[in-house]
Amino acid sequence: MLVYEDLYELLRKEKYSESLQQIDKNFLSDFSVYLKGLREENSNNSDLFSDSVLEGKKQMENSIALFKGLILRRKKKLLQLVFVAAETGIMKRDYENMFDFEKRMFDNLVRTLEAGDKELSSILNGKKDSKIGYKMIIFNENIEQFVDMDGNLIGPFSKGNLANLDSKVCDILVSGGKATFVDED
Repeated sequence: MLVYEDLYELLRKEKYSESLQQIDKNFLSDFSVYLKGLREENSNNSDLFSDSVLEGKKQMENSIALFKGLILRRKKKLLQLVFVAAETGIMKRDYENMFDFEKRMFDNLVRTLEAGDKELSSILNGKKDSKIGYKMIIFNENIEQFVDMDGNLIGPFSKGNLANLDSKVCDILVSGGKATFVDED
C-alpha cells in the first residue's frame, strides 16, 4: 500500500536522475486508492477544526502536489526522449520504464515530429504536399456547426465569414454552393 513517504521518495528519485525512473506499474491505481482513502478519512471526521482533520487535508493537498510534480518531471523527460528519438531514430531508451499511457504519448509525439520533419523537407525541396493544405473561403450562406474530415467540430459560420479550412472541406462547401474560394491558385 502506498504511503506519503513513498510519494516523496518517488519524486526525489525522479528529480535527481536524468533517466526515467522505474515505477511499479500499479502505481497509478495505488495512488488512486491512497487518495480515495485520504478523502474518506477527511469526510468521516465531523469536527472540522480538529488538528487531525487539518493535518489530513494538508496531507491530501501535499500528496496531490507531489503526484503532480512527479508526473510533470516525467513528462519533461518524455519530451526530451521524443526529441532524441526524432533526431536519432533511437527510441528504446527508458521505454521500459514508461507507463502504458506514457508509451502511447511517446509514440504519438515521435510520429508527429517525424511527419513535421517530412513536411519541412518536402517544403525545402520545393514539393507541394497535396494532402496537406488549407484554403481560404467566404461563406455564401449561414452554416451550422459540422464535423470535418478528422472528426473535429467546425463552425458555425455566418454569411460573409472568412475561414481558412482544410482543402477537402473547402472543396465540398464550394461544390455545394455554400462558399466561394477567396483566391484561386
